[in-house]
Amino acid sequence: MVQPAEYYNTIARGYNLLHGEEQRVKLDAASQKLLALFPALVSGNGKKKLTVLDVGCGTGISSDYWAQKFGCEVVGVDPAAQLIAQNNNKFSKFVVGSAEKLPFADKSFDVVVSFTAIQNFSDVEMGLKEIVRVGKSWFVLTTLTGTPDLDKIRKTLHSICDVKEEFAARNDTVFIAHRR
Repeated sequence: MVQPAEYYNTIARGYNLLHGEEQRVKLDAASQKLLALFPALVSGNGKKKLTVLDVGCGTGISSDYWAQKFGCEVVGVDPAAQLIAQNNNKFSKFVVGSAEKLPFADKSFDVVVSFTAIQNFSDVEMGLKEIVRVGKSWFVLTTLTGTPDLDKIRKTLHSICDVKEEFAARNDTVFIAHRR
């Protein structure tokens, strides 16, 4: 069986053509909901750039989005090195790594995002717990709506953080959550 990182390494060169537009639609929908819940998040905390961790960043579509649209300081992490190699964004940093063992200290990032990656985690529960561990406050997470793990993802999220919104965007279920 091909592991997700191996698969994504093989399609890395064409990933943005295959999935770029769909990812941007989900990013717009999720960021609008997040801003409605907490407008000051990106529109004027004034003191410092918000830090964002993009888990399962792939080619950096969402990393670029957060850095360019909101001026956030973004770090992306993905197990597929070839996907990361496709990104030439000068605004973000990228690390090869897995969601299940994030190489960051507790509460390192103001916001943690993960777009259409959770269904690929080798251990969904551990990956979600790691996301909450490294996040200070807000989480914007999506997973394919058709994943067999959707109920497990939903249950785990509700057990480890406060889910403020859940909605559909394209083929994904989007969760906007806050640290307890």
